[in-house]
Amino acid sequence: MRLPKTHIYLIILLGAAFALLYLNQYTEPSKKSDEPPSPKLDSIAVKIQKASENNLETLKHTITAGDSLASIFKKYGYDPRDLYLLTQSEFGTALKSVYPKQELSFLERDSELIQVKYSPNPLQSYIFEKDGDNFRAESITFHPDRFLERKHGVIKNSLFLASQSLGLSDNLIMRFAQIFQWDVDFVLDIRPGDEFFVVFESLYLNGVKVGDGEILAATFVNQGRTFEALAYATLDDRLNYFSPAGKNMRKAFLRAPLEFSRISSNFNPRRRHPLFKTVIPHRGIDYAAPRGTPVLASGDGKVITASRTKANGKFIVISHGEQFVTKYLHLSNFANRIKKGKRVKQGQTIGYVGSTGYATGPHLHYEFLVNGVHRNPRTVQLPKAASIPENQLENFLYETERNRMFLASHISKNRDP
Repeated sequence: MRLPKTHIYLIILLGAAFALLYLNQYTEPSKKSDEPPSPKLDSIAVKIQKASENNLETLKHTITAGDSLASIFKKYGYDPRDLYLLTQSEFGTALKSVYPKQELSFLERDSELIQVKYSPNPLQSYIFEKDGDNFRAESITFHPDRFLERKHGVIKNSLFLASQSLGLSDNLIMRFAQIFQWDVDFVLDIRPGDEFFVVFESLYLNGVKVGDGEILAATFVNQGRTFEALAYATLDDRLNYFSPAGKNMRKAFLRAPLEFSRISSNFNPRRRHPLFKTVIPHRGIDYAAPRGTPVLASGDGKVITASRTKANGKFIVISHGEQFVTKYLHLSNFANRIKKGKRVKQGQTIGYVGSTGYATGPHLHYEFLVNGVHRNPRTVQLPKAASIPENQLENFLYETERNRMFLASHISKNRDP
């Protein structure tokens, strides 16, 4: 049967339409997608707000000269009450004395303080965590790896310059000088060509050097005289230094109560006074040093005077048993807790250099009395501290043998042609 032309045209048009619909299923992108629909603006704002609520920010502060905990808290806008709560926590007293180059870290949420971390040195940290209206405190001590180091230096100008050229820290060389300070005046006795050998511990944490440990053995050659010292912990667990024969390097008194100072006026019974232009005996030694330089107790004893007079300025008198008395004049201030009746240890800071009283400039006037008679502190025969007892000598030799051998091989190596 033949169809009319109009029907044929209609069938062709309908077929084309169905074909187009079929092809569009493969050529047009699907309206559905695995990706989520684009968020609305208000839902983005909600997410940002939630992120802000959970955001933690850490602020690090390296302490500089003049900083105090109060000034640091004020700088960052923290509540003074938090500062008070911190200092009242278990380890809060550690925060009362902060020093330059130490570090503080503050953890805050929306500018509110929630944690404080204080690191007085690379091996010690204190963490204070906010807990309601208080702070929970924790002390963390890191245990470093210890390695032996050996150094040899020859002095051209000063011990400090020679040691710095070897990369030794100021702290280490100060401790080295303290070992020999009873036998050598490191201001007046040093000569070019003097040499030193030292065996000490280097401390490493995670592969990074964080400081120096103890000096284990040392030798100092001064004007042809050789002084040797070995570290040994006595029965009271106090680390002292002894000669290889067990003689104590320490005397009962320091030769000088300041480290690396300059003598500006010697002991002189017929000295002409610079202010009064008359002969007034100078019964001590004047040590010129910058204002604020620590003054050390030259021996163990008891403070019998910590006062001030017109002539002496601020001064301290220490009794060392029945025979010996030392005096320290023209101080700018007394050290913390130094007062009459206070017992002090040799080398303890008792005050600071100043120019109070009849003084023409910053210096310490130091006097040494034996049985009430003034003696020259630089030449008086000083009593020795206790050496290794006979019944401990064998143990001393055993304990120090390794370090003694290290030192001997180090000296031999550096002196072989």
